[in-house]
Amino acid sequence: MSYDALLWLSFGGPEGPEDVRPFLENVTRGRGVPPERLDEVEQHYQHFGGVSPINALNRAAIEAVTGLVDLPVYFGNRNWHPMVEDTLAEMKAAGVRRALVFPTSAYGGYSACRQYDEDILRARAAVPDAPELVKLRQFFDHPLFVASFADAVRSAAAGFTDYRLVFTAHSVPVSADRAAGPPEEGGHRYSRQVAEASRLVAEAVGAVEYDVVWQSRSGPPEIPWLEPDVVDHIDVLHGKGVANVVLCPIGFVSDHLEVVWDLDTEARDRAVELGMGFARAATPNGDPRFARMVAELVAEHTAGAQPRKLSAFPAAGCTVNGALCAPLCCEPAKRPVR
Repeated sequence: MSYDALLWLSFGGPEGPEDVRPFLENVTRGRGVPPERLDEVEQHYQHFGGVSPINALNRAAIEAVTGLVDLPVYFGNRNWHPMVEDTLAEMKAAGVRRALVFPTSAYGGYSACRQYDEDILRARAAVPDAPELVKLRQFFDHPLFVASFADAVRSAAAGFTDYRLVFTAHSVPVSADRAAGPPEEGGHRYSRQVAEASRLVAEAVGAVEYDVVWQSRSGPPEIPWLEPDVVDHIDVLHGKGVANVVLCPIGFVSDHLEVVWDLDTEARDRAVELGMGFARAATPNGDPRFARMVAELVAEHTAGAQPRKLSAFPAAGCTVNGALCAPLCCEPAKRPVR
């Protein structure tokens, strides 16, 4: 099967102070997030001049990938410009008939995978006679993804003779994780994949003991989310006499705001307050291996390349025009009626 383009599909982020509030309203639309929570998160963005690093990092990664694939690469976002609907219209106008889609999330689950299918459905509904879109598979266990994180951990830990390695990923509601994956798989695909990626990186760096924790929860307190929280966990480690902590943001591919605020600001400040040594491993999308990984994922479709993976998890997430991987896969949790 031939392809005319690659669509880089991401979350999006504000690129100036005036963008922050409308961006956050896009992110939280229909989720019942109270205005005071938006006020709080808005201040996190304004702390950095109202600019999230994510769009610039995506553009740099796209430039790197463009040199490795024989396809034009387009950039579209879910929540901020360039919006995926506009990008898909641009692709159609350029004569694109069939394109691969790289979603900037390595994992399964509703937010990490199915929501990108919904982005594709929404964009194609907005563009008459839209190009066919084939989403690339999940890549949490790709050897280049794992190797990039492993080297990042080694670099971050270089100043410590001993340290506790802590992996962190975006928390989700427990109900959403329970529904992650096809029902016959038993759920929890997201948290199990995060745990497996963490195990692979820990094994690569020779860490026998490590922890997997969560960050960036945003829901109402009465709804249980995956725990423990990373800052709370730093308190626990301090109570156990741990002197140094190295955080690895295994759930993220780039340094967007939830990395630079939740980890580089809040978690770091707490560790410093407790007198602990602190370091944070880099995310992979500035690493040349990340671009090579994307090129390999593309080659699985354009050249019949054999998928490279390090786990026994099934290769999943590859869908056409926003279809589900499997019936009821990653079904969104029903929100309580108020």
